[in-house]
Amino acid sequence: MERGSSQVSPWVDDERKHALKDYLRSGHPTHTVESYDPEPAADDDVTVDVGGPVPPPGAGRDRARAEAEAGRLRSDLARHLNRSDFPADRTSLLRTLSEEHVPDPLLEAVRDLPADERYGNAGQIVRALGYRPRV
Repeated sequence: MERGSSQVSPWVDDERKHALKDYLRSGHPTHTVESYDPEPAADDDVTVDVGGPVPPPGAGRDRARAEAEAGRLRSDLARHLNRSDFPADRTSLLRTLSEEHVPDPLLEAVRDLPADERYGNAGQIVRALGYRPRV
């Protein structure tokens, strides 16, 4: 017999497990009533700047924006490249990213890489493009 501080009976607990079973298996809401699902973000929602609603002035704002841009670039590269794609040079990266049908700005960024170097991960690519990690 379990002795805990549960506020519900074992039957209520089993009912809750049954209600959540499909959601936990599928990873997305399974309600038939749409009003229970969270509303997705709209296309015209206000985007808050990296430094908050009012970014810090001067160099702080520029540094925050550069760090955010480097983070987005690294995230995009990591999403489209696998570990098996590394080590890679510019030509093989462009070929792999073209096969993945990545957005043009990402391809343009990789085209700016030096042709004679090899990269071991997405972080090295971002650093080669001139973005520096936070210190």
